[in-house]
Amino acid sequence: MITSKTISNGILRALATILIIGIVLYFLYEIQTVIVYLCISLILCLIANPLVLFLKNKLKFSNSMAATTTIIFFIFLIVGFILLFVPLIISQANNLALLDTAHLQTNFIEAEKHLEEYFNIQHIDLNKVIKDSKLTSVLDFSYFTGFINSIINFMANMGMGLVSVFFITFFFIKDQDIFKDQARRILPDSNEDKILNSITKINHLLTRYFIGLLLQLIVVFILYLIVLLIFGNKNAFVIAFLCAILNIIPYLGPIIGTTLAGLLTMISMIGKDFQSEILPTTIYVIIGFLVVQAIDNNVSQPIISSKSVNSHPLEIFLVILISGITFGIVGMIIAIPVFTMIKVILKEFFPNNKIVSVLTERI
Repeated sequence: MITSKTISNGILRALATILIIGIVLYFLYEIQTVIVYLCISLILCLIANPLVLFLKNKLKFSNSMAATTTIIFFIFLIVGFILLFVPLIISQANNLALLDTAHLQTNFIEAEKHLEEYFNIQHIDLNKVIKDSKLTSVLDFSYFTGFINSIINFMANMGMGLVSVFFITFFFIKDQDIFKDQARRILPDSNEDKILNSITKINHLLTRYFIGLLLQLIVVFILYLIVLLIFGNKNAFVIAFLCAILNIIPYLGPIIGTTLAGLLTMISMIGKDFQSEILPTTIYVIIGFLVVQAIDNNVSQPIISSKSVNSHPLEIFLVILISGITFGIVGMIIAIPVFTMIKVILKEFFPNNKIVSVLTERI
């Protein structure tokens, strides 16, 4: 018989459950940066696993030595990546230094006059408008210092993030066997096979995913390079490499890469005639990049999403969208690997759940 006491107890339990879930979600939200660091470190650990096995099995390195060597290798990769773009930065800076600002201003004034005559617009004296509106007394130029502070904070956060990720990755690589043993002890003995199966499937799927992603980036890089070489870009290799790396960011990366390629192409041609040389060449480069993206979207990405991680393209799109809103660009990059790991774990531990069975039917 259901009494008022039973109902009240049920309501209290439901409220307590909701409160606990809310606290957990809020806690996860507050430590989202740490979660991102852990996810990146785990992905780096999976990528480095073949190198670690080679160092340990072939060269007889200890766990600590293999982990240290791997971290040094990653650091060299980052340093090499940065040094690769130093010539590009210097080249573009030199191009900007050659810019004839007086000539540019004259052309701008002429263009303004033509527009005014064409559209029958009365000439507007901007200096007079600014003085009459007393705009300079209203403007707050403190945003310049804020902008500088934001750059400094970004660099500090980036440095802190790299140190944290490498520190976590070092211990993930060094003590991965210990972590596996501890995981077995935490969970009941009946789940030991499920843990081993989950780890095996995750390694298999993510290895396929990263190999497929690497092949995709190589193909995109070659196609970008061909486009830039056709139109005589002096920094074709570096620009193609940068735009291919940006392709790691789902959906946004190709857009950013195409925009960047167009801007760098225009800057590299400063000093030439804008209408007959700079503008047509930039348009052709952008069209070429759009063709490359069409090939990538219709050939490379479907192979990676459907065959490597066994997920529907719409499912991947929604996961990337949610991850991007929650964790930003980093969340978009790690969305597919993390989602794949979660699906494997759910299938192993909750195979009879209807929702899990629907989500994991292709694994």
